[in-house]
Amino acid sequence: MDDLLKQSIIFVGGKGGVGKSTTASALAVMFAKMGKKTLIVSTDPAHNLGDIFHQEINGYTTPLTKLLWGIEIDPEAETRQYINGVKGNLKGMVKSNMVSEVHRQIDMAASAPGAEEAALFDRIVSIILEEGNGYDKIIFDTAPTGHTIRLLSLPELMGVWMDGMLERRKKTNKNYSQLLNDGEPVEDPIYDVLQKRREKFSKVRDILLNRHKTGFIFVLIPERLPILETEKAIKLMSSHSLNIGGLVVNKILPNQADGGFLQKRREQEKVYLRMMQERFTDQSLYEVPLLEEDICTLSHLEGFASHLQKAIYQEEGIY
Repeated sequence: MDDLLKQSIIFVGGKGGVGKSTTASALAVMFAKMGKKTLIVSTDPAHNLGDIFHQEINGYTTPLTKLLWGIEIDPEAETRQYINGVKGNLKGMVKSNMVSEVHRQIDMAASAPGAEEAALFDRIVSIILEEGNGYDKIIFDTAPTGHTIRLLSLPELMGVWMDGMLERRKKTNKNYSQLLNDGEPVEDPIYDVLQKRREKFSKVRDILLNRHKTGFIFVLIPERLPILETEKAIKLMSSHSLNIGGLVVNKILPNQADGGFLQKRREQEKVYLRMMQERFTDQSLYEVPLLEEDICTLSHLEGFASHLQKAIYQEEGIY
């Protein structure tokens, strides 16, 4: 089992509506209260962090509480910045009469499927590599399951693609050297740019695959569909060598909840809790009760964080 308390980067995912953003925020509050300098980053286009902490959070580091900061990444803004960066990298590499056509092609690519995810991942890479040393903990509140899986599989996919690009570029340079330059190496700024990006993605992939440094947890509730979706997600992420270490089982009916209606719900809930125990044998299960009130204040969030911390301590054998 992974030790959630020791990992410096934690991705929180799950089906929409199960309390994913609340759980990510509670984890961040918990670590900050433990004296850890913590950053929480929302990659979900339907941002909730600002609503949870009752303040405006933008694309830059915003102080939230003592030892806690937040960022809400805007995919559209990141895509624009990403595209402008691509244009900047090509400056001086393309003939002046071709610049406008190249820029037109790049602008068209910005609206292609996957462009936003590539830009979003580029920002995540920058946060991990450039800001990671400034924090003890970085919590990523990710979009619902499918988007998260595509996002986290990008280092592998882009690494393969860039390896192919670099190999083709190397062959082209070798041919030019033989034909035009008496065998002398050809300076190729595009190759250098590709090589630097390849190295960047390789570093991040190593960090993501390091179970001592990076953890992945999913949030679900004791109902059939979230269980099935989580099971599929675990298998799919495992195929990319990304292992879900823990599951936060949210909104479990507390013992003091009474009445015939709730009793029937509790009996059904027991069936689903047993199903989780049987199916998720490689994951730690952190059980959090359904609370009497909505999580709408920092005080409520701290209460949720206390329940979550207790569940983690019990599962990790810390008393």
